[in-house]
Amino acid sequence: MIEILLVDDEPYVTESLARTIPWDEIGVKQVHQAASGAEALEILEQQDIDIMVTDISMPGMSGLQLIETVSERWPDIRSILLTGYSDFQYAKKAIQLQAFDYILKPVSDEEFIKSISGAIESLKDEWEAHDKYHLLLYNRKADYSVLRANLMHELLLGRVLSERTLALKLKEYEISFESDVEAAMLLIQLGKHYAAMDHHSVSLMEYAIGNIAEELFKEQFHVWFCKAPHDCLILLVELKPVIQRELEKSNNYDAARQLILKSAIANFRISVSNYLKGEISLIVTEWFAFPEGMTAAYRSGLSSMYLTTHNETGSVLYLGDRHLQEMMSIKSLESLYRPPTLIHLLESKQWDTARQKIADVFQDMEKARFSSEHLYEVFLSITNAFMYIAHKGGQFISQIDQYAFDPMLTQSIIVSFDKLKDWAFDMLNKLQKELSESDQNTKSYIIKQVHELVGNHSGHDLSVKTIADHVYLHPVYLSKIYKAETGEGLGDYIIRMRMERALYLLKNTNKKIYEITTELGYQNPQYFSKMFKKHYNMTPNEFRDG
Repeated sequence: MIEILLVDDEPYVTESLARTIPWDEIGVKQVHQAASGAEALEILEQQDIDIMVTDISMPGMSGLQLIETVSERWPDIRSILLTGYSDFQYAKKAIQLQAFDYILKPVSDEEFIKSISGAIESLKDEWEAHDKYHLLLYNRKADYSVLRANLMHELLLGRVLSERTLALKLKEYEISFESDVEAAMLLIQLGKHYAAMDHHSVSLMEYAIGNIAEELFKEQFHVWFCKAPHDCLILLVELKPVIQRELEKSNNYDAARQLILKSAIANFRISVSNYLKGEISLIVTEWFAFPEGMTAAYRSGLSSMYLTTHNETGSVLYLGDRHLQEMMSIKSLESLYRPPTLIHLLESKQWDTARQKIADVFQDMEKARFSSEHLYEVFLSITNAFMYIAHKGGQFISQIDQYAFDPMLTQSIIVSFDKLKDWAFDMLNKLQKELSESDQNTKSYIIKQVHELVGNHSGHDLSVKTIADHVYLHPVYLSKIYKAETGEGLGDYIIRMRMERALYLLKNTNKKIYEITTELGYQNPQYFSKMFKKHYNMTPNEFRDG
């Protein structure tokens, strides 16, 4: 059943709606009321609201601000504006905020019920699609390994999922892990024996290693195994509750837990050697809270793995051991890889956010010990992003700055923190200037296309949507570009052009009013006359007679 929230600073409005609308008949279980945006947010925090109806003009937080907040925090809620304002800009803003409906006061019960019923149907359609999607997941057991691997990759690379979303995915993919329970991560590398194998054979060996791990660890641990985004395998282990309770009775829980883990790892290595005739190397992280600590543990494990690749295969390194602490004091630059990535920010022209992203990376480097490898890592990551966005914009980096990637200059950049920092911001500024000018030319061409379309078509098929379809843009984005470039709303421009066409037809032809109405794309003469009078303070007949 549906729960609805009514928001208006005039309580009699919400009380009247709560009493007079036959909520049960349209499928609404409970109606909540709020007299302000702040009170509405409190209710939204505590209740599972499906539909929100709000007035625009309220003291403090306006209805539009409330909808914007709700769309960010609770995107599944259907928002309806109930207001006495008929201004086009309010309606346009409501559309931009993806409000479900926009109703003018005073509103009849029939119109209000129709709007609410439409929102309910929209929710039901979405829920049905969601159910079908999850049913499909459950019916595709064979794909679970891929889904599990994708989920682990997201968590390893720093994607933050809500507690509810993560719990749903873990349940759907039949992963027995629980949030806020400590886990350990094993990074596994295949030894030299496997290096001579072809790709298919290596894949079979990796699959076999996963099966062995799950079989040997399952008595005491929940296990999650997959191939990592980087060149290794990942085995995530979490103590089963019954084992954890037994260990809590011991005098030293941490030592007892580590002993069980080391014993399982020893058996694991022996089994791999016996059955697959090859050695494996393992990096074992310290215990961390799942899932919050996954990214840091993974980066720590990778850093150690790259530092210890010269060791002979078959080794096991426990990152909690004291003799590794000095080696592992090197920090990874998580801010460099944390979503949104620099490439994504540059693609979406979020220049200020991209600038802050780079600033965060250098700030992290200042706080921690950094090596020449860190400088080179940052240089490569940033240059890759700059090259990609420049090439996507149809330009070479050398066209933006002919000295940007001079081999001699590069050598001096990557040995100096300050030079690398200055170079990164300087290149970003040049890139922004060059691509913004290119983007401006594109916008001018779009405006020209719009004017040509409106000039050539004034009939019933002309609308913001049809124009947007012609220029291959979303209607909301096209409207935003047009308003920013011309200062006039696209819808207003279309109406103005129709009215100017109407003046010409009334003055220079003998066509009937209804003929002009049809030619301009209006459905009836009365509405055309209303629009004409709104623009020129006289009716079409008065203009023609004058």
